[in-house]
Amino acid sequence: MPLYAAYGSNLDPGRMRATCPRSPLVGTGWLEGWRLTFGGRELGWESAVATAVEAEGDRTFVALYDVDPTADVETLDELEGANGGMYRRIHTTAATLDGDVAVWMYVFNGYEGGLPSVWYLAELAAAAEKAGAPEDYVAALRKRPCAPG
Repeated sequence: MPLYAAYGSNLDPGRMRATCPRSPLVGTGWLEGWRLTFGGRELGWESAVATAVEAEGDRTFVALYDVDPTADVETLDELEGANGGMYRRIHTTAATLDGDVAVWMYVFNGYEGGLPSVWYLAELAAAAEKAGAPEDYVAALRKRPCAPG
């Protein structure tokens, strides 16, 4: 099975260990040609949620996990809203220091648009930092616009 590429709060290895204990972090990489963005604000949530969209010239940092297909895939599908249709799994590639690897990830099924809350953006930045994202990537996350309130 391809590796799971986490770009949101699942970047945090501790969070993933707690929810998917049989699915180790095996590395990090980049989704080349993908942009981290947000969507779903129109659904009435506290803020927009993270997603990634194809965007030539952009890149998104990811943590790569070897997800146990018999124990942890269903857990992730439930937690990420794939069972309810909020997100869907797609396959792509991630660039690593060892070359390109096949990955799967979740993308939001709605429209791009909306801003994350201050709290949510801080969670994403902290998760990226814990996964070993470059300082400039984490700093850029922290500077993104947020929803008021």
